[in-house]
Amino acid sequence: MGRAFEFRKGRKLKRWGMMSRVFPKLGKAITMAAKEGGPDPDMNAALRTAIQNAKAQNMPKDNIDGAIKRATSKDVEAYVEMNYEGKGPHGVLVFVECATDNQNRTVANVRSYFNKAEGALVPTGSLEYMFTRKAVFEFEKTDEMDLEELEFELIDAGLEEIEEELEENEQGEEINTVSVYGDYTNFGSLQAALEGLKIDVKSANLKRFPTTPVEFSDEQLEEIEKMLDKLEDDDDVQAVYTNIA
Repeated sequence: MGRAFEFRKGRKLKRWGMMSRVFPKLGKAITMAAKEGGPDPDMNAALRTAIQNAKAQNMPKDNIDGAIKRATSKDVEAYVEMNYEGKGPHGVLVFVECATDNQNRTVANVRSYFNKAEGALVPTGSLEYMFTRKAVFEFEKTDEMDLEELEFELIDAGLEEIEEELEENEQGEEINTVSVYGDYTNFGSLQAALEGLKIDVKSANLKRFPTTPVEFSDEQLEEIEKMLDKLEDDDDVQAVYTNIA
């Protein structure tokens, strides 16, 4: 499995690393979590996770605090989570996760991105079997960490796979990043287990991975990426997944 399924990971992370795009999405996730379970992260695991992910992207504390405060404002509309599924250029399968305060606006925008790329939305649920949903946690490996021992500690919490990858941080330093995978239903138990082990998790998410990844040519990928860029630029879109190998 691994993150090889994520489309052009380096470029995507570079796009999402731009604060003008990523901060509003992170802020919306924080507001939604705070509105649903309360503004105290110690008592709200979902909010704690959203804040954790925001800090991993270097979101300023003022932005985080502001997003929490918006959850209690009477002027803020409630967000609704919506999923859209479609086929894009060259038959690529696309699963789009949204959070919106205006469903009509969101579906109109998402449909237009597919239509302009000569693709189309498909009925909700049509692509569910083409993707598997996983809980994914990432953290930096420390010198004291024994991955075999960690794997043993996490099995009862629902661990399915653990990977180690050498990456470069923002300072240009090489670090070993550990990724932990489990079924989406075990998100809470894995999160609790990692917290119990005092592991400083940098990101915690539910992600979708294609069950049958497909290879596309460079020329095809260039056309596909144009549509994906439009989707990811939309403020209502929280995540985009494809079946690109």
